[in-house]
Amino acid sequence: MKTLVLPGGARVPALGMGTWMMGEQPSRRADELAALRHGIDLGMTLIDTAEMYGEGASEELVGEAIRGRRDQVFLVSTVYPHNAGARSAPAACERSLQRLGVDCLDLYLLHWRGSIPLDETVDAFERLKAAGKIRHWGVSNLDLRDLRALYGARNGEHCAVNQVLYNLSRRGVEWDLLPACRARNMPLMAYSPLEQARLLDKDELKSLAASLNATPAQLALAWLLRQDGVIAIPKSGNRQRVEENFGALDLTLDVGVLAALDRIFPPPDGATESL
Repeated sequence: MKTLVLPGGARVPALGMGTWMMGEQPSRRADELAALRHGIDLGMTLIDTAEMYGEGASEELVGEAIRGRRDQVFLVSTVYPHNAGARSAPAACERSLQRLGVDCLDLYLLHWRGSIPLDETVDAFERLKAAGKIRHWGVSNLDLRDLRALYGARNGEHCAVNQVLYNLSRRGVEWDLLPACRARNMPLMAYSPLEQARLLDKDELKSLAASLNATPAQLALAWLLRQDGVIAIPKSGNRQRVEENFGALDLTLDVGVLAALDRIFPPPDGATESL
C-alpha cells in the first residue's frame, strides 16, 4: 500500500474509504459493514466520516465496523462549520467520539469555512489535541484564499490535510490549490474521486481502461494515486467494489495513457475561484 506522511508525522494509506450516505438505510447495513471490514482487511485503513452524514448515522456505522479493530484504522471525522467554535467544537467532537465508540480521533476536519472565525476554530482544534481527543486536525473545501487566511491564524500551520472535490472531471485544484498544498507538504485528500460513479459511464474512459485490462474505476483512481501528495477516499458499500477499488494500486500508467487522459479530461487553463 502506498502511504503518505502528514505534517504531524503520521503515516497514512494513500487509498482509503469514504462513507457519505452510508448507514442511512437499514436494508444496506450488513453489506456496508462487510465492505468497510473488507477494506480494512485489504489495508484501506483510512476511513473518512462526518457528523453531517446521516446526522451521525455514518459515524455509528463506522463505529460498529471498527469495533475491536480500533488500532488498525486511521479514523477521520468532520465537524459542521457552525459546530467549530470555542464552545461548540468540544461538544461536537465528544458526540462524534461517542457515536464511533472511540476515545480519540486520528484526524478532525472543518467541513467547510463558515461564519466562525478560523482563528477560533484553530484554537478549538488545538485545545482538543492537547486534551487527547484528536491527534491531528485539518480542513475541507478550503480554496487558496481560505488557506492563506488559515495560515495567518495562530497555529494555522499545524493543518494536516485539505480535503476537496478532485477527480478526472474536476481538475481545477491543479492550477493553484494542489501546488500550494504540496509546497506546504500537506496532502490533499480527494473526495468523490469517481464523481459519484458518473465518470464510469464515459465511453472514452471505458475504452482506455479496457486496453489496460482494468475497470474505469481503477483507471480513475490510479490516476489520482500516482500523484504526489494525494489521498483518495472512494466510497462504496459493496464488498466487490471495494476490492475493485483496491486493484487500482496495481495499475501503472505510462506517458501515453496519461496523455490520453489529458485529452479526455483536459487540465485547467486558469485559476478557479472556488472548489
